Amino acid sequence: MLQSLFQTFDFGEQERSRHDFDVEFGAEQAARRPHRTELYEAPPSGCWPIVYSPDYNITFMGLEKLHPFDAGKWGKVINFLKEEKLIADDLIVQAREATDEDLLVVHTRRYLNKLKWSFVVATITEIPPVAFLPNFVVQRKVLKPLRTQTGGTIMAGKLAVDRGWAINVGGGFHHCSSDKGGGFCAYADITLAIKFLFERVQGVSRATIIDLDAHQGNGHERDFMDDPRVYIMDAYNRYIYPGDGFAKRAIKRKVELEWGTEDTEYLQKVHTHVEGALNEFKPDIVVYNAGTDILDGDPLGGLAISPQGIVKRDEVVFRAARSRGVPVLMVTSGGYQKRTARIIADSILNLHSLGLLGGEQAACVLGSPSLDHMVRDSAKDFSNLSLQ
Repeated sequence: MLQSLFQTFDFGEQERSRHDFDVEFGAEQAARRPHRTELYEAPPSGCWPIVYSPDYNITFMGLEKLHPFDAGKWGKVINFLKEEKLIADDLIVQAREATDEDLLVVHTRRYLNKLKWSFVVATITEIPPVAFLPNFVVQRKVLKPLRTQTGGTIMAGKLAVDRGWAINVGGGFHHCSSDKGGGFCAYADITLAIKFLFERVQGVSRATIIDLDAHQGNGHERDFMDDPRVYIMDAYNRYIYPGDGFAKRAIKRKVELEWGTEDTEYLQKVHTHVEGALNEFKPDIVVYNAGTDILDGDPLGGLAISPQGIVKRDEVVFRAARSRGVPVLMVTSGGYQKRTARIIADSILNLHSLGLLGGEQAACVLGSPSLDHMVRDSAKDFSNLSLQ
């Protein structure tokens, strides 16, 4: 795996003590006051709290094909939802690119300056040829899509509080912390969304992160290590990247999974621990990192969850949050197979059909044969789990 090749290069990180970072970061944060941002501007009336931009998708001379991540999956999700008549272009909230000022709410200036070096971005994205591109090309073709997705997550956080739920069709860069990226994650969008809410939205002072990507979410865990306002539940394959022992100390509810974990065991654990997490800590917002790299056959995830299992997993999280009246923000995170876009779309359709999304503007999708078949299969396969 490319990540293992790059782990030997730290680009000076080892030379900095944690104390030095804390002093630098603390000084930056103390000097900063809430800035003017376009990310919290109200969207046009009638829009659903589904955030997306065509700028999410990464395409440049085929370089995106050198990483197993499907760098165009976000647009495919939207196209599937349009085909099912759930949404139209004028019902989607158009994501805006996060500016440097937006990013500095969490990131250090030192880290953002590092991204001006193409070899650093090549390391983070695990695409070695990026190191040989002029940085202005890297900024436009690689980092701008990631900044736009990051802006989308921040926007979706505010929308979730206002509407009860929101979905950013991208985002979920859970390996990036305030001062270090990795694992295709250049910006800490989950941390940013929560910090924006804490700073700008009255009544939001406690957050729960439910991270169900196949990989440990070490980025947000490092960012919220000693923050009692944030409760983290993380369920992941214990044997794969990043294996960040220090970051694990921030996890309040840790669910370490074995190779090849299948639907029944997985869904029982998700249900038990999501319910337990929300009973143990009463948040004002749930940030749900809904990675689809748990899918059977994923080249990096190492788990064996069916498409129906992923749909049911998302349903469990939304039902738990919405039944408690807690707003939920969903981001799509990892997923390294071409069929993951269809599964994400099916999951959103299922959430809508069950009334877990609301929104009277949407077309009724219960007549969709493919969705009806999928929902019936899910109900039949998991009726013995008694998850309601």
